[in-house]
Amino acid sequence: MTGCCTLSPQEDRLINKIDTRKGRERVYGILDTFHMTVPSIDIERARYFTESMKTTEGQVLVLRWAKALKNVAENITVYITPNSLLAGRAGKMGRYGILYPEIDGDFYKVVMKDLHKRAKSPFLLSKEDTDLLLNEIAPYWEGKTYHEHLNHAMPEELRTVTYDDDEGLKSKFVVSETSSYRSALQWVHDFEKVIKRGFEDIKAEAQARLDALDPLSPVQNVEKRPFYQAMIIVCDAVMIWARRHAVLARELAAAETDEKRKAELLEIAEICEQVPAKPARNFREALQCQWFVQMFSRIEQKSSAIISNGRMDQYLYPFYKKDLEAGIIDEDKATELLENMWVEMAQFLDLYINPTGNEFQEGYAHWEAVTIGGQTPEGEDATNDLSYLFLRSKREFPFNYPDLATRIHSRTPERFLHEVALTIKDGSGYPKLINDEEIIPLYTAKGAPFNEALDYAVSGCTEARMPNRDTYTSGCVYINAATAIEMTLNNGRLKHYGDELIGLETGNATDYKSWDEFYKAFVDQYMNLISKAFYQQALVDKLRPQHFASPMASVLHDLCMKEGKDLQNEKIEGGVDFSYFEILGYGTVTDSLSAIKKLVFEDKKLTMEEVMEALATDFEGHEDVREMLRNAPAYGNNDPYADSIAKELDRITQVYAEKYSEERGINCDVRYVPITSHVPFGKIVSATPNGRHAWTALSDGTSASHGADHNGPTAVLMSNYHTKNTGMKNRASRLLNLKLSPKAVEGEEGTRKIMDMIRTWCDLRLWHLQFNIINKETLLAAQKDPDNYRDLLVRIAGYSAYFCDLSEDLQNDVINRTEHAAI
Repeated sequence: MTGCCTLSPQEDRLINKIDTRKGRERVYGILDTFHMTVPSIDIERARYFTESMKTTEGQVLVLRWAKALKNVAENITVYITPNSLLAGRAGKMGRYGILYPEIDGDFYKVVMKDLHKRAKSPFLLSKEDTDLLLNEIAPYWEGKTYHEHLNHAMPEELRTVTYDDDEGLKSKFVVSETSSYRSALQWVHDFEKVIKRGFEDIKAEAQARLDALDPLSPVQNVEKRPFYQAMIIVCDAVMIWARRHAVLARELAAAETDEKRKAELLEIAEICEQVPAKPARNFREALQCQWFVQMFSRIEQKSSAIISNGRMDQYLYPFYKKDLEAGIIDEDKATELLENMWVEMAQFLDLYINPTGNEFQEGYAHWEAVTIGGQTPEGEDATNDLSYLFLRSKREFPFNYPDLATRIHSRTPERFLHEVALTIKDGSGYPKLINDEEIIPLYTAKGAPFNEALDYAVSGCTEARMPNRDTYTSGCVYINAATAIEMTLNNGRLKHYGDELIGLETGNATDYKSWDEFYKAFVDQYMNLISKAFYQQALVDKLRPQHFASPMASVLHDLCMKEGKDLQNEKIEGGVDFSYFEILGYGTVTDSLSAIKKLVFEDKKLTMEEVMEALATDFEGHEDVREMLRNAPAYGNNDPYADSIAKELDRITQVYAEKYSEERGINCDVRYVPITSHVPFGKIVSATPNGRHAWTALSDGTSASHGADHNGPTAVLMSNYHTKNTGMKNRASRLLNLKLSPKAVEGEEGTRKIMDMIRTWCDLRLWHLQFNIINKETLLAAQKDPDNYRDLLVRIAGYSAYFCDLSEDLQNDVINRTEHAAI
């Protein structure tokens, strides 16, 4: 690609080969050792975890888990990356993933032999490790994994919409459970607690609570005593693991010939002897403490999207400010330390053994969100010097870790908003924006204390967590809403699955005499899927506490410590449980309903027979019909006709959610965050009445259907606003992607346009917003010549990934999003 158009800074760097390494030699030196390499699997966590679990059968699960973690901490190989200023890895050098056989060990024999050959996110595994895994580790877990339990417990009426095989390895992509490829949802720890107190003090609190139990109480002895014993063990485990790094650092220093590196290793040893056992005394110790907690959390359990970093600009700021004033640190040194963490973070990859999980999150996705900005627990603006430092780092060191999330509120300072807009203009997809004006009132309405709602942190793709108030951890259900359209047209069947009855037999499409008849049939099909999702999730929530425990996450949670209950328990007194169920294809469904209502039943420009014939042939020979369908009123254009349909769809979903949230005592909320699942979910949906071709991607999140948004990005915002049922509270994140050409935001005027758009989005109280600012020509060039575009980052769904790491289907999904040429 040559200079045919205005380039974003990212495009300029790639196309014109601009060197960004000066002043960052250390982090680039580390990055060069692993960047773009195929990752390996480290089996040590699985080995030592299993070794302990074999010896503790019959004991309380949380106690078994803590003992297993201690066994891992005592025996797993510890590493310090050459030239790094941080210590601590969960596995071998280079890019790596680790295994959690308690979740999915039952299908290691099926998938491990081909893991290195799979097209999406392959991993390497040595023959020696493969033999150990299949002959010693996997056999113990056969018949014991959560996945097997769920598969066997699921009644046939749920299996029909959930699995496409007897073993439960293949998703039907209709109503998909997501709980069997992770042990917890995304999460945020209270890092500040460990940084300020240290594990010695936290352990002392657990010991005091254990000592205070009534020795004669059978309930306390059975339920609380093992919990506090587990808390003590896991505190010891983390401290043992950290101190082993101190020993390693001294050993490496003794063998080091370079005096500068020797001094660095000795300093690392001293830091590891201090934290996380004792309170951090300075910025570097606080950062190392946070990193140990973050890394050990990965050893503890497989959290979806990994443990997020929380509000780093808040809990690290006192240490940064103190060191800055004392002359111990400056901006450049603090940036180097942070970017050391980013390149360490990039080496751990969230490995999905389950084929469905791998489909849902392409590009080696994991997003340890760093939250900046927002408000303090007292309601003041929280922006500080570290907030700006994170933005500067993201512009100067373009990298896909961490996932930077910025909280915006009505009083966000103009200077900060300007820096946010400049960072967005860089074109790598950062930061994603989360709206205080939507989330804080919504969370308080659901029972969160106001000061804690003000202090939320972004977690995972677009969600928010209160580290000491949230207590719900279970993975939730994805619902392919587009199948409800196809099943309405095909009497409960999907072309992809032939004559199998998956939905309800609501009749032949050509027999519908009115829009009301058609819409009632659609609602019946749609609500049948919703009811299956709730049924499935209730079953999931009952089974999971029998299989998973989270002693380290629990010891960091105020409510768990107070109540003497593990975080994986069904209910913890005082907790606020935010569950969700995912609606996929919101724009696809809205536009399909709009086209049928307008063209078939109102204007009568098409008959249902003509529509059905065009769909059956995937519009081949019926291009005129497809063009009419594509030109019907569509969501994303601030068109009341289409938007009213989308709002009603959201309303009926929330009505159901509210009723059964009350029954379960959990906020079961409506969420529109597909990650990358709108691509595989689209592969089982034939042509739809909005003109979408068969087997192609569905619309993502609350974004418009591909190419359907003709009236500019502001109209997309307004459609989001007009389709949100503000008076209802069973709603969660609405992911929104916008794609702009770099020309549209060129210069200072363009920066101001982005700022104005963000202010408008904030005033509309929309949950989420993220941008791709890139030329379509660049994406096409990268698809054709990937070797010259290896570092090209694009925004997917709540995270950025290297474009060339994505499947062709997902690349096309990004390419085909509407590129707005003006704001």
